[in-house]
Amino acid sequence: MSWNLLTDDWRLKLLALALAVLMLGAVAFSQNPPTTGSVTVPLSYSVPPGLILIDPPTKVPVTYSGLADVIKNVNASNMVASVDATHASPGAAVKLNVSARSLITNGIVNVQQPAPIAVLIDARKGVDLQVTVTAQAAPGWSIQTARTYVSCPGAQKANPCTVHFDGPASWEKDLQAYVVYPNPVNAGTIDSPGYQIQLKNDTGLVDLAAILTQPPAALDVATASVHIEAVPGSTSSSVPLLDSPPSHGPPPGYRVTGITISPITVTISGDPVAIGRIHSITLPPVDLSRYTSDVAIQVAITYPDGITGSVANAKVTYQIAANPNVTPS
Repeated sequence: MSWNLLTDDWRLKLLALALAVLMLGAVAFSQNPPTTGSVTVPLSYSVPPGLILIDPPTKVPVTYSGLADVIKNVNASNMVASVDATHASPGAAVKLNVSARSLITNGIVNVQQPAPIAVLIDARKGVDLQVTVTAQAAPGWSIQTARTYVSCPGAQKANPCTVHFDGPASWEKDLQAYVVYPNPVNAGTIDSPGYQIQLKNDTGLVDLAAILTQPPAALDVATASVHIEAVPGSTSSSVPLLDSPPSHGPPPGYRVTGITISPITVTISGDPVAIGRIHSITLPPVDLSRYTSDVAIQVAITYPDGITGSVANAKVTYQIAANPNVTPS
């Protein structure tokens, strides 16, 4: 074969080669065309120790593209998305970038990076909380508050139970831990295990299962036992109010001719044993040395220790008149 045969009409031959390559590519692309898809991917977070994200997104849609024979294998298990919050600061709507990538190694998957997200970031704080019990006495019974408590074996302070909460600092205003005993108390002593420890703060119930945080907010102990002591007897009673002799009577020549107390009776509540010993409440004495006519005086009702009353003050009306047997000075 001479060199002239190869070089003759070389432009046509080059064009023919190019067309052959294009035809081959067209056939190949018709069987394996470029393809685009989208998949929803779980989000993972990197958060520094002093911060916590409140209710951040858990998933993000990721768009990808590539040749069909590779793209057909893409799914949520081989696509990952993450958020790096290590350099963030607390704020109400902090913008964070999302990074997504494919784990497929036997082909090229082009991943379009998702849009940034805006999240609430708070300071992360720990606090110790003593757990209390909320219980309701059955009719005719009174719970002995001083002898009722919660215990939680395994906690740092088991009896009475003290748990450690780790979570957003904004949740810890007036934060309280408690368990609820669901049945009316009608026995002298109750020891019952396995009650869920609940949280509430100044805004209401704090449900750790319903509000997602990153990292998760948590208590170090989830359940506790309750010990309740109660005594039979009435927890309230109605008793009359009595007046005391005045600390100083009316001026010379005047006398008290009548006394009216309002209210006449008050309802007292508290320990049944203490209530059983109270048959009346005597009001403190008043000074009448300045009065020569009827006068109504508000006096504070003094209740015994451990007893509460339905009202705080009583009105005592003194009827004062001249003594006909004495000449007023």
